[in-house]
Amino acid sequence: MAYIISDEGKDLLKDVHDFCENEVKEQSKEFDLSGEWPQNIYDMAAEMQLGTLDVPEEFGGPGLSRIDHAAILEEMAKADAGFATSFMTNGLSLHPIEFGGTKEQLKSVYDVILKGGFGAFCLTEPNAGCDVSNGSTTAVKDGDDYIINGTKCFITNGPVADFFTVFAKTDKSAGAKGMSAFLIFKGTPGLSIGSHENKMGIRLSQTSDVILEDVRVPASAMLGKEGDGFKIAMKTLDIARTWCGIVAVGLAQRAIDEAASYVRTRVQFGKPLGRNEVIQFKLADMQMATEAARQLCAYSLTLMDRGEDYTVASATAKCKAGDAAMYCTTEAVQILGGYGFSRDYPVEKLMRDAKIFQLFEGTNEIQRLVVGRSVVGKC
Repeated sequence: MAYIISDEGKDLLKDVHDFCENEVKEQSKEFDLSGEWPQNIYDMAAEMQLGTLDVPEEFGGPGLSRIDHAAILEEMAKADAGFATSFMTNGLSLHPIEFGGTKEQLKSVYDVILKGGFGAFCLTEPNAGCDVSNGSTTAVKDGDDYIINGTKCFITNGPVADFFTVFAKTDKSAGAKGMSAFLIFKGTPGLSIGSHENKMGIRLSQTSDVILEDVRVPASAMLGKEGDGFKIAMKTLDIARTWCGIVAVGLAQRAIDEAASYVRTRVQFGKPLGRNEVIQFKLADMQMATEAARQLCAYSLTLMDRGEDYTVASATAKCKAGDAAMYCTTEAVQILGGYGFSRDYPVEKLMRDAKIFQLFEGTNEIQRLVVGRSVVGKC
């Protein structure tokens, strides 16, 4: 662990480590196969207030630094990336409210989180993935209300969310500038959960469509003002990419740890496999890639703390970490050979979990565009 964390953070990190080792890691095997929501695990996590790490101290949160938070999230991801993703998504759903909401709106969602609830960030649509400005969900003004219609897809926490941050077009002719953001709570008439995704990986998180059919909300549900939605979404993704990278780092580190444990005891040609230089070089490259990603995440968090621009740093961290997770898990499978391909060992699951970190929060191709354009500049 290369984060430099506080004494308070160290105490909590130890508790989280013990919980993840004793409760999450082993049970995750069963729920990975079934795809069911592990309610007992999340109930225990709620008792430990693991979902409240994004809540500021003034609203009842733990008051940890971003680096402390990162170390704890990484520890959760080492146990199970889907488990960590569910809590990471709470932050993703909160940021639009922090960027555009009122103090009353913020308090309402922080209260939900403090009680063990979840939020969902509803931006992606069937025809609007990386090109979010192409969304077709609409919000039409009707007196003092808005009526929202549309379908969101690939929504993490959708089936378990207590509140939803929803992006919709208030002016279809204005492109990205016509997008607005709304805070909508579970139980609002017309809001329903559609099909659940039967995913390849991160199966301890729940992902679904969110359907909005004539959902009527008051104008006070808007975050910011009309037309602020695209700006709020981009600011949210800027910060969320770093946290996505941190989960990927934890997953990569777990792959290294599993491979290292295996080669210490696996004997080939009369000696432990770990004494083979080819294996040592593989593990060295895996560790260096992971540590580089970890430090890029830490640098992005430092820029956030200092109030400096972190857009490129966050894109870099997410891209490097996602690639590191895929690289390390693939190499772990290779090191274990045939056993790596078996469900009797955890690395095949880690490999399945890793792929999404090159896809969501903007694909790594999009991150490379962000970084590349910063290098080239205007031309």
